[in-house]
Amino acid sequence: VVRAGAGYDNVDLAAAPARGIVVMNTPGQNSNAVAELALAMMVFMSRNRFTPGTGSEIQGKTLGIHAYGNVGKLVGRKGKALGMNVIAYDPFITDAAVFEADGVKKVDSLEDLYRQADFLSLHIPATEQTRGSIGYELLMSMPKGATLVNTARKEVIDEQGGVRALTEREDLKYITDIAAGNQAELDEKFGKRVFATAKKMGAETAEANINAGLAAATQIVDFFRNGNTRFQVNK
Repeated sequence: VVRAGAGYDNVDLAAAPARGIVVMNTPGQNSNAVAELALAMMVFMSRNRFTPGTGSEIQGKTLGIHAYGNVGKLVGRKGKALGMNVIAYDPFITDAAVFEADGVKKVDSLEDLYRQADFLSLHIPATEQTRGSIGYELLMSMPKGATLVNTARKEVIDEQGGVRALTEREDLKYITDIAAGNQAELDEKFGKRVFATAKKMGAETAEANINAGLAAATQIVDFFRNGNTRFQVNK
């Protein structure tokens, strides 16, 4: 089974190996589409969702990237091209040179990342360790007027902690590509400070669909011809 995309939490990883089924994903194939959406979301929120009134620019602001994988790297590069100061945190990348090669500053803790980020772009997977990990304390530590951008998974957000932070901090904003379980509550309470796309659309570009589809087909052929399991996720 090949999941045409990076995320594979919609595949039953317990049932598959019990039946001798190899599960793979296609990392990187839709990364650019997701990265472009993340930057578009930042502009959208900084310009008050394109409604009348004075907005702000993203140039000169600090962009924090939580997880520096395929998408995170592209978001960082695009942010720098738009004049943003880019910092990143990834506990699985210890070599600062990886970040420095892209002109990105590595921070040493999650707390440092959120404390400095005017825009925080989330790119962590939904795992046992990350579910509900983004909550009240981290959000409250963000700078005045900060925006959390979620193109990852809704499960990583502590939804009630988010409500509490947005209630106490009338300057905070939240935009997500994955409607929260309590999205109706967020919309009612916080109005233009929150926004969710109608459906998950990070990878919804013609180019990304073609890239992921071709990669999935190629990996299936390579597996049956050569036994290649390079992108296996249920080892």
